[in-house]
Amino acid sequence: MKMPRKPLKKARIEIIPMIDTMFFLLVFFMLATLTMSNQYTLPVNLPHAAGIQDKPQQVISLTLTKEGKLFCDKEQVGTPAEAAQRLVRQRQSDKQISVIINADSGVEHGRVVELMDVIRRKGIQRIAIAVNPAGKDVAAR
Repeated sequence: MKMPRKPLKKARIEIIPMIDTMFFLLVFFMLATLTMSNQYTLPVNLPHAAGIQDKPQQVISLTLTKEGKLFCDKEQVGTPAEAAQRLVRQRQSDKQISVIINADSGVEHGRVVELMDVIRRKGIQRIAIAVNPAGKDVAAR
């Protein structure tokens, strides 16, 4: 007596678990990318201040390190005059530029004032100095 065979089921790809996995990966990479967003500055030890305003939208960062180096958006420049020339070139494309000075708390006050003076003489009036909130000690990254 011959036994009837069961018909073989056709192999198929389940798409629902694959969609769930792809959605999970999409969300994971979106959140990971948001946490990796960084300012265009170098890490310095900022002084503290109680009255902090929000950062303007279009800004150029000037960074003075403890070693005395000057950076304009992570690119090293030699002197405040060279930094001011870069700002003037940037102002040609965007009339309302803002400058944030990130000076290490160990930098001499005179260097910061000199940098601000050179920038103002070039006609740029929107200058701010970056600080950390009072009471929050943020270590250099």
